[in-house]
Amino acid sequence: MIEGITNAGDLPVLERIMQFTARRQTLISSNIANISTPGYQSVDVSMEDFQEQLGEAIDTRRRQGGSGPLTMADSAGVELRPDGMVLHPEPTGENLLFHDGNDRNLERIMQDLVSNFLTYRTASELIRNRFDILETAIRERV
Repeated sequence: MIEGITNAGDLPVLERIMQFTARRQTLISSNIANISTPGYQSVDVSMEDFQEQLGEAIDTRRRQGGSGPLTMADSAGVELRPDGMVLHPEPTGENLLFHDGNDRNLERIMQDLVSNFLTYRTASELIRNRFDILETAIRERV
């Protein structure tokens, strides 16, 4: 019974989005912390690849009736586990190397930070709203 509630609707999708963005936040924070470390090259995982991976899982779930667990396949950047996910970042390599061997780009890193935070916050607000609806239904009040 409880599994039917927690696997219903968009909750599994929102859970995966929050897991991904929480782990990606750690990568972005590491890039910020090493912004002036000689020889450090920024690492990240592709948000677009994750979105494609998530979209395929949503489409598969819809074809199977639209409820139940969300089954996602592993990708090069995201390994899924029953208790969460593990990210396998790669060097971004988008920037010119500075004389110290660092490829820093503060503007891009800050843009990634804000975008990732907003995605996490949106998913968490949506989950909170879903649980508020469930709480209202359980209390049988409006």
